[in-house]
Amino acid sequence: MPSRAIMLAVVILLIPGFSTAAAAPSAGDGGFDDGEIYQLHYPDWFKESFLDLRDDAEAAADEGKLGLFLFFTTQGCSYCHLFLTKSLGDPAIAARVRDHFDAIGLEIFSDAELTDFDGDATRVKTFAVDQGVEFAPTLLFYDTGGDRLLRLTGYYEPERFSQVLDYLIEGRYKEMSLGDYLAAGAAPAGGGLLDDPLFAAPPYALDRSRMAAERPLLVLFEGAGCTRCERFHNEVLGDESIRARLDDFDVVRLDAADAETPVLMPGGGRTTPQAWYQALGFTELPALVFFSEDGRRVLSTDALVLTHRMHNSIGFVTERAYEKGWTYQRYARSQALKRLQAGGDGEAQ
Repeated sequence: MPSRAIMLAVVILLIPGFSTAAAAPSAGDGGFDDGEIYQLHYPDWFKESFLDLRDDAEAAADEGKLGLFLFFTTQGCSYCHLFLTKSLGDPAIAARVRDHFDAIGLEIFSDAELTDFDGDATRVKTFAVDQGVEFAPTLLFYDTGGDRLLRLTGYYEPERFSQVLDYLIEGRYKEMSLGDYLAAGAAPAGGGLLDDPLFAAPPYALDRSRMAAERPLLVLFEGAGCTRCERFHNEVLGDESIRARLDDFDVVRLDAADAETPVLMPGGGRTTPQAWYQALGFTELPALVFFSEDGRRVLSTDALVLTHRMHNSIGFVTERAYEKGWTYQRYARSQALKRLQAGGDGEAQ
């Protein structure tokens, strides 16, 4: 009996209108729909690996490269397709990646055997979980000794990804976090945060460790002058179906640059929005963090989140998929299979 992951990959190929080669629109304009479904093809310059990461790292060292770039995707993923066509499809960016890293494409749900950097035999899907791969795509960079340099989640547009490559290639990762590096080169933000009656007003007493709340919690980090935040408000929070589902949540919006406002966190600790954002390791805005009724952090991402991914994120929390030990992407895959079996779209976003 074929596995559910294989079933989805096969059915993807049979969906009418499903795209394999069309250029993806920019995530910065109104043309990108995260409900589209794509068959993914890695660039021909990606390394054909036998999945022994020690050997791959050694080969990269012999060629004088910085290390390995492991690109985790899953079939059907529109965000993965967008990154492949737009960012890695940029000849200058592709050349920089090739010059400094050996790139290996990996399917998040693959059962293929893999030897990790410690020489231990495992499966690709197990290694993905061990490395904190929650969303597709996830980009992992390692040096030739097998030490992880950076983990990125979600779609990075060409200009932003070029900055990430600067950070790695110039060795700035030895001196500072990516968040600090990007902030140092950012233009001063203008304007203020977008208002919305959906958000709870301060004081931000979010402690749920002593007494569970009646509803789960969504904490949204935003910033002044953030174009992705504006799009999130217009297309995601402005969607009536999403807004209706968020009625079942407590929703708090924080300014990621605010170093003064006190926040009592769901686990009981005290912080400020800026310190909390930095402690979570975020580098992009908006960033979303979901908590259970008893204050457990169950899902967090600063990846690009549009309508379909937001619906899946809400469902992951409200259906308590985390209590099964599932990752977000496994939940998204289960929802895609349900839609396919019902005769609907099968996006696994």
